[in-house]
Amino acid sequence: MALNNAWANSTFYSAMAGLSEAEFTAPRPGFFPSICKTMNHIYEVDLFYVDALVEGGLGRSVYDRDPVTEIGLLGELQADVDMRLAVFCSGLNEDDLSRRVLTERGHDPNVTEEIGALLLHLFQHQIHHRGQAHVQLQDAGVAPPQLDDFHLEDGRVPSAMAYFG
Repeated sequence: MALNNAWANSTFYSAMAGLSEAEFTAPRPGFFPSICKTMNHIYEVDLFYVDALVEGGLGRSVYDRDPVTEIGLLGELQADVDMRLAVFCSGLNEDDLSRRVLTERGHDPNVTEEIGALLLHLFQHQIHHRGQAHVQLQDAGVAPPQLDDFHLEDGRVPSAMAYFG
């Protein structure tokens, strides 16, 4: 799932590559009012959860950042955190999935969650918001990429091969 997440983000950033900064930041329908804000949210949440999973200690401070409005730079930052998540996941064993880590929620800085549950939440969150960005990209006049064939052998797109073990 971590590699699928990385592939989906990379594929989505490739589809956005032709957008100007004005198109990227323009008002669009959706929960977040632009593709830029949606993609920055995806990135920030990845930073938060990857930090929690690796017990990096940054907590909510990862949200203390200016949004990135340049698509290429945000794509590079996203690819970096995606690979950090994939490396973390590749080192997990079954016992790790039930291990609890601190998640520093706004209402309580001492909340812990199981790694397995955090990963499920993170992947679902990213799929959810990429779906919203999909509609926003279509609103910008760009055909959104197909992102749901990664795990299938029949019809697997060539770009997924680089991520498939």
